[in-house]
Amino acid sequence: MKNNFSKSQLFPRAIIHIDGDAFFASCEQSRNPALRGKPVITGKERGIASSMSYEAKAMGVTRAMPLWEIRKICPEAIILPSDYETYSLLSKRFYSIVRRYTADVEEYGIDECFADITGWDKPLKMSYTEIAKHLQETLNKEMGFTFSIGLAPNKVLAKLGSKHKKPYGLTVISLSDIHQYLENLPIEKIWGIGPQTSAKLIGYGYNTALKFANAKEDFINLALSRPFFDIWKELNGEFVMPLFENEKTSYGSIQKFRTFTPPSCDADFVYSQLSKNIENACIKLRRYNQATKKITIFLRTQQFEHNIFEIKLERPTNLPSEMLKETKKIFVKIYKKNILYRATGIVTSDLVPMVLQPDLFRETVRLERMQKVYASTDAAAAKYGKHSLFLGTSWKAHNLEKHSNERGDDPARKSSLFLGETKRRRLNIPMLMLDGI
Repeated sequence: MKNNFSKSQLFPRAIIHIDGDAFFASCEQSRNPALRGKPVITGKERGIASSMSYEAKAMGVTRAMPLWEIRKICPEAIILPSDYETYSLLSKRFYSIVRRYTADVEEYGIDECFADITGWDKPLKMSYTEIAKHLQETLNKEMGFTFSIGLAPNKVLAKLGSKHKKPYGLTVISLSDIHQYLENLPIEKIWGIGPQTSAKLIGYGYNTALKFANAKEDFINLALSRPFFDIWKELNGEFVMPLFENEKTSYGSIQKFRTFTPPSCDADFVYSQLSKNIENACIKLRRYNQATKKITIFLRTQQFEHNIFEIKLERPTNLPSEMLKETKKIFVKIYKKNILYRATGIVTSDLVPMVLQPDLFRETVRLERMQKVYASTDAAAAKYGKHSLFLGTSWKAHNLEKHSNERGDDPARKSSLFLGETKRRRLNIPMLMLDGI
C-alpha cells in the first residue's frame, strides 16, 4: 500500500461514521439522569440483555446474556424492558442533528449513520477533524449521551474508525496512515466480511486486514465476489461504496418475531401470536407499497428448538388474510401438542412492488376490494392507533398478556402518556427528563 500523499491528498473524500455508544441503555440513562453511572440493561421482556451501559459491560455483562446470569454477576443491575418507540424517536433526532452539518447522510441503523462532509471544511471554516469533533460534542450535549466517530476517505475505513476507540472516541484515518489501523486488525473485524468469508481468507493466509489489503487484485477477482472486491478497494483508500442518502422506501425482506412468557402449549394462543406477526409484517409491506412472494414461518420451543417452514405464495401479496390461508395449513402440520412454545416469527422475502395483474376470473376484483378493506384499517390505525382493528385470529395475542411475570413490565414511555394520548394513539414524542431536550 502506497502512503506518500501530500496534505491536500489525505482526504479526497471525507466520510464519517457516527455510532451511538450503548445506544438503547444510553437512551434510558438520558431520559432518567438517576440511572447515569449505574449498570443499566435493556431487554427484560426477552429475558436476555439486548443493550448494556458501559458500567454493566465493566461488570462482565454481554449481549444476549440471560437475566439470571446477569443478576448473579451484577446484583446491582437495573434491568429494564426495551422501549423501541422512544429509541426510534431519539434516532430520528440523532439523524436531524447530523443533517445540520451535511445533507448527505445514510441512515444505516437506529444507532448509526454515515455522512459525507467533503467540501464542508471551507464554508464551515473548520478542518474535517474539527467538524467531526464539533458534531460529536453537539450530539453529546443535545442527546444527553455519547457517540463515537470515525473519519476516513470512505465508508469501510470510517466504520473501522468509529469502532476503534469507544466510548466517545474520535478516530481519524487519512490515506497516509491506513496501514497503522489495518496491521493488527483481525480479518473478521472488517465491516462486511462474515465468518465464512473470513475463514476462507484465513485459509489463504490473509488473517489480518492489512494482509488482505495487500493481496493481489487478480486473486481478489478470482477468489471473491464483487462486494468483497469493493471492500478490498476501500481498504486501499479508494471511495467506491456510495452513501444511500434517502430514507428507506423499500426493503429486501421484512421480519417480525414475538417472544411471550410464560411459554404456552395452547395451539390457538401460539397461532394467534403468529397471526399478529403476519399482520405486523403486512402493515409494513403496505406502508412501502410492497408485496411478498415467499414467507418463512418460525415456531420456537421453550428448549430453543425451531420449526421452520417456507411457503411460496400463489401471487405477490401484502394482505394477511391471503398469507394466513397458506399458513394455517402448515401450522397444523408443524405444531406439536404438549410442547411449550416461547416465540413465533415470520420473514417475508422476494419482495416486489405491489401491482395487481388483470385476470380472466375476477380474482383481481376481489383482491382490489380486499386492498380497500386494509386501506381502511391502515387509515383507522393512523387515526386511532396501531391495531385499533385486527383479525379475529390475532385476538388472543392482542388481549392476553404477552408476558405474565416480571418480564411483562411496560417500558416507562408506555405507562407515562401525554395529554391527548391513548394506549394505541401516540404523539411521537419521547419521554425525556433533560432540560433543553
